Amino acid sequence: MDKKFKILVFIKQVPDTDDIKWTENNTIQREGLDSIINPYDLSAIQTAVEIKKYRVKNAEIIAASMGPAQAEEALKQAIALGADRAFLLCDRKFSGSDTLATAYTLSRFVKEKEPDFNLIICGQQAIDGDTAQTPASMAEKLNIPHINGCKSIEELTDNSITAISETKTSISKIKAELPALLTIDAKGTYIQPRINDYIRSQDTKIITLTSGDISADKERTGYAGSPTYVKKAYRAMKQRKNTIIEENYIEAIKNEITSAGGGQT
Repeated sequence: MDKKFKILVFIKQVPDTDDIKWTENNTIQREGLDSIINPYDLSAIQTAVEIKKYRVKNAEIIAASMGPAQAEEALKQAIALGADRAFLLCDRKFSGSDTLATAYTLSRFVKEKEPDFNLIICGQQAIDGDTAQTPASMAEKLNIPHINGCKSIEELTDNSITAISETKTSISKIKAELPALLTIDAKGTYIQPRINDYIRSQDTKIITLTSGDISADKERTGYAGSPTYVKKAYRAMKQRKNTIIEENYIEAIKNEITSAGGGQT
């Protein structure tokens, strides 16, 4: 591979707490929350770093995220873990984006700023939404192949990638032409930033882009570009039914099983 092999890694900053507050539109109020990089996206970063370290010597890793200004912290962490450059898509016009609007915005970034990419790597899903829709939608908008549920990469050449994809019912070996998009079905990372990498991350400027910088159609971003909405948001309450048996416990258990529709014991 003569020219740089560009790997784009999309990450999301998610709340590091169960104490989530909701906006009047039933979206998560992210400002002011303690946040972390989505664990699936950490695995995406790790996959990119491993490609650069073991498979492609002249690879370049570019991290990108869409979110509020505080998401810059997540991008700094991505650089400390091995990314070379980073972009933050930050604009009030992006507020309230559903997965469709998010995929559109991210695809506009790719087309405008990094159109000569070779590979896009995303986490399988975000733990604050669990939809797993954005990567596939983005691949469709970029008109590139998408390998979902990737567990490992078997082969990577100038023109193609072969990966192992695993679902609950099957394991498949899939080959796709480059450029392509992978979603990594794993949480977390074992790589840790070295002190020099941490210092580099603090010295690296995160480039902030607005809607105008990526020539995004305002009717396709944020609330305006989101055909789906959250009707109601609430905290799920776990409840358990407990029965205390003090005497004749064998007969009591039989009665409980019978009343629950069970058979003979």
